[in-house]
Amino acid sequence: MPRLALANRVTCVTPSMTLAIAARAKAMKAEGLPVCSFSAGEPDFDTPDHIKAAAKAALDAGKTRYGPAAGEPALRQAIAQKLQQDNGLCYGPENVIVTNGGKHSLSGLMMALIEPGDEVIIPAPYWLSYPEMVKLAGGTPVIVPTTAEQNYRITPEQLRQAITPQTKLFILNSPSNPTGMVYSPAEIAALAAVVVEADIWVVSDEIYEKILYDGATHLSIGAVSPEAFEHTIISNGFAKAYSMTGWRVGYLAGSAELIKAVATIQSHSTSNVCTFAQYGAIAALEGPQDCIATMGRAFAERRQAIIERCRTINGLNCGEPEGAFYLCIDISALGVSSLDFCTALLDEKYVAAIPGIAFGAEGTIRLSYATDMETILEGMDRLEAFVARRLG
Repeated sequence: MPRLALANRVTCVTPSMTLAIAARAKAMKAEGLPVCSFSAGEPDFDTPDHIKAAAKAALDAGKTRYGPAAGEPALRQAIAQKLQQDNGLCYGPENVIVTNGGKHSLSGLMMALIEPGDEVIIPAPYWLSYPEMVKLAGGTPVIVPTTAEQNYRITPEQLRQAITPQTKLFILNSPSNPTGMVYSPAEIAALAAVVVEADIWVVSDEIYEKILYDGATHLSIGAVSPEAFEHTIISNGFAKAYSMTGWRVGYLAGSAELIKAVATIQSHSTSNVCTFAQYGAIAALEGPQDCIATMGRAFAERRQAIIERCRTINGLNCGEPEGAFYLCIDISALGVSSLDFCTALLDEKYVAAIPGIAFGAEGTIRLSYATDMETILEGMDRLEAFVARRLG
């Protein structure tokens, strides 16, 4: 057989640690092991009935053909209307492309916008796919560390200092994966001022915008001012708010020129998103929204339970997430790497967590509380026993 020489773009990318650990946890569970998994960021709720019914109706109506690469016109219109009403962003359907999940929207953006030599500013902790997407597009990730003391928020001064003549894009994620922090409207406005001043692009990943606690509010950076709007790109999707992870429906919103470029790329890669799934997404936006509040109340209860348990465990330290469904726990007092900690935790106690090194935050682990209360309580008991043994 001929020697296989992989492209450099593949060899410089790190596989997803989240997916790898989640897959291992599922395999162990399939073997009959009593695994408590806090790994995947996937709501444990079923997709709401009215959304499933719309997809079924679309199937019955023969909506099984190829569609426009940029998405069904009715869905693009519904997304544009949602962005206007919920976020104060004046987009039309021509400013929206439907993608195969939120991750794909960001991937398409990087391919359309980033070239070799371009720098992309990413605050850490970050969602682990951001730097890899930048590298795949030939760009250079510029990681800006933040700390628990600053609530894992990048400051305007940190952003300003990270900008160089090569900077093309700033990635903003609020509410955040993996920390659950939420930027206040004042903080968003201050970051917007730097973006406009430096004349760079910002992509706002808003996939968790509907999952908020204790009066926290979400503000799209493009809604700060007309100038900020001109520099803003929005990435979002249906996976988290509507428990539609397996449906793979996301979207990107921005200038018509950018969206046209992403559509061109999509037309030569994936083509259109699953047609009947898009009709389910229309129902998600235009149908009853009480499912969001119902799931939100459950997440809030789980959040409270997992925080209270974490704070009783010697050697661990955690903040208080204001959004999403993740808890970032500081394990630095234990003197062990996050990867070794999570590997041993899964091997010894059958508890799946994600090492912070995957998010650019060594010395931490991430727990997802998008799971049932029984798993949370049992898993935290096992975590306490595991840590107690390490502390002697």
